[in-house]
Amino acid sequence: MNKFALAAVLCAGLSAATAQASADVSACIAIADNSARLACYDRAAGRDASTPAMPPAAAPAAAASAPPSSGKVTETSRLARRWDLDGLRAAEPFAPRPYKPVYLLPATWTDRVNQQPKSPAPDHSVFQDLDLRNIEAKYQISLKALLGDRLFGTPASLWGGYTQSSRWQVYNGAESRPFRETNYEPEVMLVWPFQTEVGGWRLRHGLVSLNHQSNGRSLPLSRSWNRIIGELAFDRGEWLVELRPWWRLREAAKDDDNPDITDFIGRAEVVIGRYWGDHALALQLRHSLRGGQRSKGSGQLEWVFPMSGALHGYLQVFSGYGESMIDYNLSQRRIGIGVTIAGWR
Repeated sequence: MNKFALAAVLCAGLSAATAQASADVSACIAIADNSARLACYDRAAGRDASTPAMPPAAAPAAAASAPPSSGKVTETSRLARRWDLDGLRAAEPFAPRPYKPVYLLPATWTDRVNQQPKSPAPDHSVFQDLDLRNIEAKYQISLKALLGDRLFGTPASLWGGYTQSSRWQVYNGAESRPFRETNYEPEVMLVWPFQTEVGGWRLRHGLVSLNHQSNGRSLPLSRSWNRIIGELAFDRGEWLVELRPWWRLREAAKDDDNPDITDFIGRAEVVIGRYWGDHALALQLRHSLRGGQRSKGSGQLEWVFPMSGALHGYLQVFSGYGESMIDYNLSQRRIGIGVTIAGWR
């Protein structure tokens, strides 16, 4: 058989096979049952149904061993994100990040103005009334930065922080609208992550801080102190609890602006926070941890609520001693309303 005759035979066979396949496919279309229709297509294509299907080449092997999704998005805790405790987001060394709340209160009102600030330290008292208004503005900025990670092969990290809060007599035109009080608070913090369950709460981290706070003023209004602050932070769902005792570093009597400050501002504090989406409440309680006449402290309630984008409304209510350094031994109630943009607890 010459090659032309062979080609003719092959073409005839191919045409017949194609016609048969087309007839088979047409027959498959009319089958209602999905499984039977698929088997019909396999026969028409000449595929052996007993041969197992190969997995898609693009499917990664890891996907086969992944557990089934529960439908919930796993989210790291707020404390973990705050201090990069889970290692999911490595902080860039020395890059500033929010620390404590950053806010502006255009108006705060107090029931008691400190017209004659006093301290038992010599030459630290004012004996003539200052011309101050009971309505003023207040703002706070607060930043921290990672200074070192995985110190000496441990999970510990070293952070530096700076907080500054100011009380501005912006409505006191008669006195040229002075800044009544500004507090400066630099600190260095060693943070150690934990994953320990305690009564249904999870201990997230421990912290030790070397903290300085002062108002940078000359006599008789100078106030300052240095502390070593410890912290244990817990969370449970959208609840946060921070336990924070401190120990004051003693100074020589001639350098001590406020020898009795711990009996008023306190020796420890607890912060309890609760979140509801973009809303948050936080209660800060401080106490002297003493009884009788030395049993003093303060409470502060903060409420954050959404406004627009990153801008949130902010309400602050304070009662007790130590709203500022100059007022460390003055008991007062204060309320302010404004906005916060970053660094919520």
